[in-house]
Amino acid sequence: MNISFEIVPRSLEAFDTQYAFVQQLDDGINIINVPDIQRFDTRSWELAARIDRGKFRFIPHFRAIDFKIDGGELFRIIENFQLDSVLLVSGDPPEGLKRAYYNTDLVDLIRVVRQRFPALNIYAGFDPHRQGLQDECDYTQRKAEAGAMGFFSQPFYDHRLIEIYAEHMQGLETYIGISPITTQASMNYWEVKNKVKFPKSFRPDYDWNVEFANSVIASAAAAGLNVYFMPIRIDLERYFGGIKLG
Repeated sequence: MNISFEIVPRSLEAFDTQYAFVQQLDDGINIINVPDIQRFDTRSWELAARIDRGKFRFIPHFRAIDFKIDGGELFRIIENFQLDSVLLVSGDPPEGLKRAYYNTDLVDLIRVVRQRFPALNIYAGFDPHRQGLQDECDYTQRKAEAGAMGFFSQPFYDHRLIEIYAEHMQGLETYIGISPITTQASMNYWEVKNKVKFPKSFRPDYDWNVEFANSVIASAAAAGLNVYFMPIRIDLERYFGGIKLG
């Protein structure tokens, strides 16, 4: 089983701090993935030189709306930074439309990148909360047919939902997202913004989230799945002190 750790590049200093923390953990984590967020100065792929790629696989995110389908810029980045893995997502238009963006279809982008780089590890995302299960599974299948070999999910909070999606992801390298929610305000945000329906047993505290993460790791290992940590704005020492990575 692979375990991926997401580091948000709010600044180079913040990135280095979280990366140093990951290196202190045991050998359970073997992938570093980096989202590309427009409001930050550092682009995801620029972190390639700050990762020990002999120890960790490096998977930067790319947003389809930032690249022309026939512009060639994404190809140049992959070649110049010697990337062997990428995570392609649709991306949301910038707030206030302060930056240029393109109406690039994600499935089309996956297809052209696969044609250009047959050996590249191309990943995409899936969201168990955004729309109906059938629509999301159909969309996932279209991305797989275009050339995506694996998928990183938005965070789950219910084992029953994981089991349902796992049945539909067979044959694909699938990473089950885990993002601890430790405040009521954060829980409210996920309910309103990301349409998450929490189980009645959910509690926005460290104990519930640690127990849930450990049970997901165990069940993922048994089912041939992988795990994807998105530890946004939490006490890393407190949380991972209770996580059983190996």
